[in-house]
This record gives sequence, C-alpha cells and structure tokens, in this order.
Amino acid sequence: MAELATLARPYAHAIFDIAKQDRLLDRWSRTLAFLTSASADEDVRRLLESPSATDAQKTHTLAQLCGDDLGDKGRALISVLAQNGRLGLFAEISAQFESLRAEEERILDVEVVAAYELTPDERQRLIDALGRRFEREIQLSSRVDTRLLGGAIIRAGDTVIDGSIRGKLDKLSETLQRV
Repeated sequence: MAELATLARPYAHAIFDIAKQDRLLDRWSRTLAFLTSASADEDVRRLLESPSATDAQKTHTLAQLCGDDLGDKGRALISVLAQNGRLGLFAEISAQFESLRAEEERILDVEVVAAYELTPDERQRLIDALGRRFEREIQLSSRVDTRLLGGAIIRAGDTVIDGSIRGKLDKLSETLQRV
C-alpha cells in the first residue's frame, strides 16, 4: 500500500541515519524485525489498536517485550510512533530500513526460480555474473518451479529477467500473433 510506504519513509530514513551514525545497522535490523514480529502478535496488535489504551501503555508494553536490547533510542522511536498513531508501521519501516541498508552495503537480494535445482557451480556463476551486471554483492536464493519447462526466472530488485523456456515461448507466441 503506497500510503503505508509514504508514512513509514521518514521514520525509516531517520532510523537509518541514526543507525549509520552510531554504526549499529545490524542491531537496528534485529530491533525492527523484533518489533515487527511482536506487533504482529494477535494480543499485542489488539492492545496497539485499542482506543482505550494510552500511548504510554502501548509504549511500555512494546518496550517491555523488547527488554534491555531496545535502548533509549528504540524506546523513543516507539514513543514517537505511539504519539502519532503509527505503531502499525513497523513492518513497512523495517522493510524500508533493510532496503536502505542493502543500498548502503551494496547488497542485492536476488531470487532465482528454476525448472530444476541449481548446482553449486551454477549458483556461483550466476552470483558472479549478476555481481558484475549490478555492481553489487549478490545474496542469492533459489527455488524450483516444476511448471517451468526449462531455464530460469531471475528477480533482482525491480528487474526481472525471464530466461525460462515458457517465457520465450510466450514471447514467440505474442510475436506471431502480431504478424
């Protein structure tokens, strides 16, 4: 939802700037992931959405769940989000934070969907080729889709490379239909 992304953006950027300045990117990643998970719990979500619970109660409950790992800046984040009625943004803030972190660390998550399991050699060749193309460190995940006739579909950020036989046949079919 674009609205959630828009609302979460300033928080994600602020947290990222703080985490980068303090050299605590990994710690903030874990904190945001935990807050996302905690706020998705049904009982916690009910409290966070309850109009009868005060901002202080919501802040205290989330801070208590995180324990000592949260720190003063983490508590301040929860408090600001509670005061602004934005406690439902943790998942989006976390996702945007991770995108900023990946950009900073020059890491690109790539998913490969193939007709068969990739061999270690194929995985490494893909990582090397994609690393040269995107000029980033590649974190590759792969899965098998038996519906593909052969080849693979690669998703790297906003880029999709369809090298599957099914994709090539679909393109050929479209071309023939236009003639």
